[in-house]
Amino acid sequence: MKIVMIAIACAALAACDKNPTDTTTTTAATGTAVDNTKVNDRDKDALTLTPLDQKNNAADTQITAQVRKMLMADDTLSTDAKNVKVITQDANVVLRGPVKTDAEKAAVGTRAGLVTGVKHVENDLDVIK
Repeated sequence: MKIVMIAIACAALAACDKNPTDTTTTTAATGTAVDNTKVNDRDKDALTLTPLDQKNNAADTQITAQVRKMLMADDTLSTDAKNVKVITQDANVVLRGPVKTDAEKAAVGTRAGLVTGVKHVENDLDVIK
């Protein structure tokens, strides 16, 4: 039993000995480093809405669900566009995240504006080329 415990402890120490000098990740398709530092810095601002700011009242939740449903049903949109952040507060919709083209950015914003009950759409989507 002592030998097993010693072996486990040695394995754990050996795994801890790894020196993680490179903490960046890369995309499988391009091999380029993924760096969201600028986006994360932007999102630290207390005035910038994030999904945690989504209101939980029935009307705002319904608007968010309808926008998401409309985006998911559109086969012309990329996966990135279908997965943008949709944040609704008092019937005002904020769209955040990456899309592939300016046309796709406009299309997502237009679709969000078509949802019944939406007062205003703030299109903060980023075109990633």
